[in-house]
Amino acid sequence: MERLFNITLQNRKALYSVLTKTPKELLLKIPNGYRNNIWWNIAHVVVTQQLLVYKLSGVDMKIPLELVDKFKKGSVPDGTATDDEIDMIKGFLFSTIEWAQEDYENGVFKDFVVYETSAKVTLNNVEDAIAFNLFHEGLHLGVVLSLKKVLLAEA
Repeated sequence: MERLFNITLQNRKALYSVLTKTPKELLLKIPNGYRNNIWWNIAHVVVTQQLLVYKLSGVDMKIPLELVDKFKKGSVPDGTATDDEIDMIKGFLFSTIEWAQEDYENGVFKDFVVYETSAKVTLNNVEDAIAFNLFHEGLHLGVVLSLKKVLLAEA
């Protein structure tokens, strides 16, 4: 499992780089042909990891519920992001992975609600959730890089 946490951390470093090096107006812009923006995708991976690993395990999530409501599956960008929200997500990109690894190693995740993802993958335990989360984050990193490429071409 340590390898999965390490790979997730590398993915998060790439997302952090985009988040910190992209002007806010581009983070919030939704190009033609897309349903969301860079900002939503980055915040969404933080929220989804908490839902998959913590909520399905019956453990309290470590992020504010307002973030969950704003960036969960099925939500849409509202075109805004405060500097405080951006700073919060910057921190959560790393802390949520560190916390999950620590909690996993300490045996915090004892229970799990079996869940079928929209990709038709059944998660039977927290290990499945951690592995699927990595796949999910990779998809969103691809979307983020695609959005960035399109936005820079338009600029």
